[in-house]
Amino acid sequence: MEKTLEIINELQKEGIIRKYAIGGGIATIVYIEPIITYDLDIFFIPIKEEKGILNLSPIYEWFKNKGYKLDKEHILIEGIPVQFIPVYNKLIIEAVENALEINYQNTKINVVRAEYLIAIMLQTFRPKDKERIIKLVDETEIDSSFLQKILQKHRLKEKFDKFKRIYYGE
Repeated sequence: MEKTLEIINELQKEGIIRKYAIGGGIATIVYIEPIITYDLDIFFIPIKEEKGILNLSPIYEWFKNKGYKLDKEHILIEGIPVQFIPVYNKLIIEAVENALEINYQNTKINVVRAEYLIAIMLQTFRPKDKERIIKLVDETEIDSSFLQKILQKHRLKEKFDKFKRIYYGE
């Protein structure tokens, strides 16, 4: 995994992407006990803003030139399937811009903060997202004030309140 992360950092250093943050299941593992997840999700901010459909060719070409293989929507980087997901709404942009920089072994990486993960999972709200929200709330020290600001700003407070009523009886 560390080699994969070093290569993703290289992508940013070479100016192919402006900034990235690990999201999804792998980001969740930073905060809670391991869960089953298939791939490494990389939310990224492109170098330049584009209207309409974003051209991911520079990313795929960069990896292709380095000998990496594609597998559907994933790039296999050192044996790990990685999905590059361009930021697609204001919440995701904010999550990437405010990502935590942490060390994974000897490599600095950017990871979406737990509070943003909860908000993103409330937006997508798949069955696995509901389970992960519960685990994050139960197993992680969440900054409640910060979470409430995020939820309020992105109009997710009522959805979270309903979630808490259903799953916690609050």
